[in-house]
Amino acid sequence: MTTRSIADLLRDVGTLRDLPPDLLAVVSGCGRNVHFDTGTTILREAEPADTFFAVRHGRVALELFAPGRGEVMIETIGPGGVLGWSWLFPPYRWHFDAVALEPVQAIAFDGACLRGKCDDDPRLGYELTRRFAATLIDRLQATRLRLLDVYGDGDAIP
Repeated sequence: MTTRSIADLLRDVGTLRDLPPDLLAVVSGCGRNVHFDTGTTILREAEPADTFFAVRHGRVALELFAPGRGEVMIETIGPGGVLGWSWLFPPYRWHFDAVALEPVQAIAFDGACLRGKCDDDPRLGYELTRRFAATLIDRLQATRLRLLDVYGDGDAIP
């Protein structure tokens, strides 16, 4: 079994794929491998957002508490996906809960470490902001389509 570096592993992560090698090296320097067992809460809404995760194996559910309904799964993140963008945007608080649906292997990135590196290198800051904003837009569009599917043709969305 060949051991791959974090920089090599990041080539499988959509949001970070094709990051220039010098920036990839900087980002990977803030990362470490982590594992979560099934059912583990990885992120909790309103808690400080100080990390983001690149999922390597397994699936993670993004959940939102809905009064009268409890936790509602709004999306799943699988291999190659990133979990968390709140580390990059003030006030650095999670907006959702995230729970491992199965054993998860991921790379955890220290948000403070990366924000500091972004402050030192505007090129890195621009690249990460651009890439995470694109991920955010993709997820908002997917959520919009799910809402249209749930509420049907022309029905008012409450």
